[in-house]
Amino acid sequence: RFLAAPTMAAPEFKRSNPDLDEQIERLKKREILTENEALQLCGLAKQILATEQNMHTVSAPVTVVGDIHGQFYDLLELFRIAGECPNSNFLFLGDYVDRGFYSVECAQLCILLKVRYPNRVCLLRGNHESRQITQVYGFYDECLRKYGSAKVWLMFVEVFDHLPLAASVDGKVFCPHAGLSPSLDFIDQIQALNRTQ
Repeated sequence: RFLAAPTMAAPEFKRSNPDLDEQIERLKKREILTENEALQLCGLAKQILATEQNMHTVSAPVTVVGDIHGQFYDLLELFRIAGECPNSNFLFLGDYVDRGFYSVECAQLCILLKVRYPNRVCLLRGNHESRQITQVYGFYDECLRKYGSAKVWLMFVEVFDHLPLAASVDGKVFCPHAGLSPSLDFIDQIQALNRTQ
């Protein structure tokens, strides 16, 4: 059994946020955010994620979600089955983007939910949350197609830089995106990494 360090509390937000709630409802209808809305969202997300440790601790019960890869309708189905925020807690293990046709929608909805319910949603970084991978597997091109420039893509990959690297459920279940590094033996080594470099 390993012991995880306690996490820092996410900044408190008003219980009701009509702008975020309206954006979440629009996204569920596959209406992407405007460029300005996306840029504001990314700024808020970076502020919240900067307060979180590399290894985030979440409490059970929680729904653990693997790779989404731009499969927006599967993501909506997941919420239908597991419950909506804030009634259910979610731990996403990364790989929100690439391969599927709706990476922008998936990334925006997951990040919106994180910003709206910071203590109910944990987003981890997968191997596809990087500049290099997203330029090869589709997210970069999708952002260009949907926004006409790389500005939104750049803001999203900056958010990806701030995502925690792993999580634990109640200090008992270790949840990385994939695999264990042979060079990391202790949780403190994960906490010591500089994830935003």
